[in-house]
Amino acid sequence: MKNFKNIDEIFELQNEFFNSQVTKNIDFRIKQLDTLKTAIEEYEIRIIEAINMDFDKCEFEAYETEVGIILSEIKHVRNKIKKWASPQKVKTPLTNPGAKTYIYKQPYGVCLIMSPWNYPFYLCISPLIGAIIGGNCAIIKPSELSLNTSKVIKEMIEKYFDKKYIAVIEGEIEENKYLLSKNFDYIFFTGSPAVGKIVMESASRNLTPCTLELGGKSPCIVDKNCDLDLSAKKIVWGKILNGGQTCIAPDYIIAHKDIKNHLIESIKKYIVSFYGEDPMKSKDYASVINERHFNRILNLINHEKVVYGGKNDKNTLKIEPTILDNINLDDDVMKDEIFGPLIPVLEFQTIEDIVKIVDANKNPLALYLFTKDKIFEEDILNRISFGGGCVNDTIMHISNHNAPFGGIGNSGIGSYHGKRSFDAFTHEKTVLKASLIDIPFKYPPYTKKGLDLLKKSFEIL
Repeated sequence: MKNFKNIDEIFELQNEFFNSQVTKNIDFRIKQLDTLKTAIEEYEIRIIEAINMDFDKCEFEAYETEVGIILSEIKHVRNKIKKWASPQKVKTPLTNPGAKTYIYKQPYGVCLIMSPWNYPFYLCISPLIGAIIGGNCAIIKPSELSLNTSKVIKEMIEKYFDKKYIAVIEGEIEENKYLLSKNFDYIFFTGSPAVGKIVMESASRNLTPCTLELGGKSPCIVDKNCDLDLSAKKIVWGKILNGGQTCIAPDYIIAHKDIKNHLIESIKKYIVSFYGEDPMKSKDYASVINERHFNRILNLINHEKVVYGGKNDKNTLKIEPTILDNINLDDDVMKDEIFGPLIPVLEFQTIEDIVKIVDANKNPLALYLFTKDKIFEEDILNRISFGGGCVNDTIMHISNHNAPFGGIGNSGIGSYHGKRSFDAFTHEKTVLKASLIDIPFKYPPYTKKGLDLLKKSFEIL
């Protein structure tokens, strides 16, 4: 049995520091955000090198999806903290004459942030921004699978922040379980639905509020009425980004039967255009995180249905982008989130076909639709439940700091990014400030006249 004395010590220190009220100061929050930005800029090269060691991921993609987007978010929120944290006055009904009502934004306290391996820096630091601007302390538990990036995060945080305010705990399942046994004030988890259920069960023991950012099989619907070539280009980019290991990657394609074959040929063309005739040798093509996931992805391939790709290299943990045609819901590749460079293609004739396919893995984290038909577009967006997505693009909805990002049902609970990150890490506390005007009829003994006045007051609210 491991000794978790270090975790206990940090947890107690953070509770003491939060109770000192220092983190609630707006200037303190802004200063810490500036410190985080300075830290990231100093460690930028180290971060990108570590991501490359974990994924064989190129510098451009690492900066685009991990570092640049974080620096952009810090810039977006920095000058808005004071406004967001200020008490908000709202209207007060006539049942409280002369009273004023305010919503106060209250930090939760000591927060646990559990991040995944697929975007090990971005998905660790983005929720940390929310914890900072919300006025909280935070214990970060990065993934043990992306070991090199986790070590750099720990080194960076320990250099720039006191552990009584922000701390990083490395480790594996035992550390995760012990952390979840602690009575945190808030938990922010990013990962699989299976582990998300464990986190939520643990949180329920202490009635701890939590945000769960999960995953799911995100459909990519391609209508016959679309720019087919551009659609294929955007699908390949979104699917193969990070070697397919993206929670909002287009997991599978539902193509109209009239254009399905043409779409497949266009997808082949852009795989070669982006990554060459042998993608596994491309410097721009990321590897699978480890051998277990490498083998898991290979087991999803039905070689009788492969129309492109299928090769792999165990030494580099790379699997060629692989298109699978004539797929149905009974195939293994359709039973769980792929999280790899496999592209299953299903077909549809009517919108009912699409709804049936998506309902087999309902409430996906993302949905992508390629069409020029506005009526078809609105029908899909209104009928299908999903976390968020794009029309005529993939992935890019995550880049807008003005809009929330999150799932629904099996793909998550709650949302964050920009203002929503502040909202996620604060509780809205309603306070009514009464006047000296009092209403006699609200007190016992109640009368018929008082009841008539009460009814009239509700009628004019």
